Amino acid sequence: MIVPSSIFLAAAAGVLGGAMNALAGGGTFATLPALIALGLPANIANATSNVALLPGAGVSAWAFRHELEPVAGLSVRVLGALTFNFGLFGSLLLVLTPTKMFDVLIPWLLLFAFAVIVFGKRAADWLHSRVTIGRPTLLAAQALIGLYGGYFGGGVGLITTALYGLLANIRPRELFSIRVTMLATANLAAAFVFIGFAMVWWRACAPMLLGSIVGGWLGAMIGKRLSPGVVRASTVLLTGLTTIVFFVRAYGG
Repeated sequence: MIVPSSIFLAAAAGVLGGAMNALAGGGTFATLPALIALGLPANIANATSNVALLPGAGVSAWAFRHELEPVAGLSVRVLGALTFNFGLFGSLLLVLTPTKMFDVLIPWLLLFAFAVIVFGKRAADWLHSRVTIGRPTLLAAQALIGLYGGYFGGGVGLITTALYGLLANIRPRELFSIRVTMLATANLAAAFVFIGFAMVWWRACAPMLLGSIVGGWLGAMIGKRLSPGVVRASTVLLTGLTTIVFFVRAYGG
C-alpha cells in the first residue's frame, strides 16, 4: 500500500514533469528520480514515468494543435509515423535490458540529454553557417528520436528541439507544438509495450499521471508568456543536478 506522502511526491513530480515537457522538455528529469526515491527499480521507474507523462504530453499537444506545421517540408503525419514505429522498437529494447545494465546506462543517457540542452543551439548555429541539411538526414534523425524516446525518454523533447534547430534551423518557440506532439507520440508507442509487459507500477503511476495532466496544461499556458531565457536556465539547472545525482548513485560506491 502506498502512503499519503508517497502519493503527494508522485503527484507533485507529475505536475513538474508535465509542465517541463510543455515548456521545453525534460519531464523525466523530475519524475524518474521521484519514482526511484519511492523504491522502484530503474527500468520499472522509467516505464512508469513514461506512461504517467503521456496524458500531460497529450494535453500540451492539444493546447498547441493550431500551431502544428510541417518541418522542413515533411508532414506531421510522416514524422509522427516514424516516431511511433521506432518508439515501439525502443521500448522493446528496454524490456530486454537487464535492470543492472540500465542502472549503469541511465547517467550516460541523462548526460547526453544535458549536453544537447547546453550545446544544441551553438551546434545548430555552427552547422548552418557551413552546410545545408537535406530531408533524408532529418528523417533519419526523427527515427532515432523515436527509438530513444521509446527506450528512455529522458530529455527527448529537449533533444527534438535541438535537432530540429540543428537540421531545420527552427527556433525553440516555433517548436512548442511539433515537439510536444512528437513527445506524446513516442510516449504512446512505449506505453503500449510497457503496459503489455506489466512494467508499470500503477500505485505511483496514477497520481503522477493526474499531476502530469495538470502540469501539462499549466506549462502550455505559461509557455505562451514565459521568457525563453527563464525556461532554459531552469531546465539546465534541474537536468544538470539530476545527472550528477544519477552518476553518484551509479558510480559512487
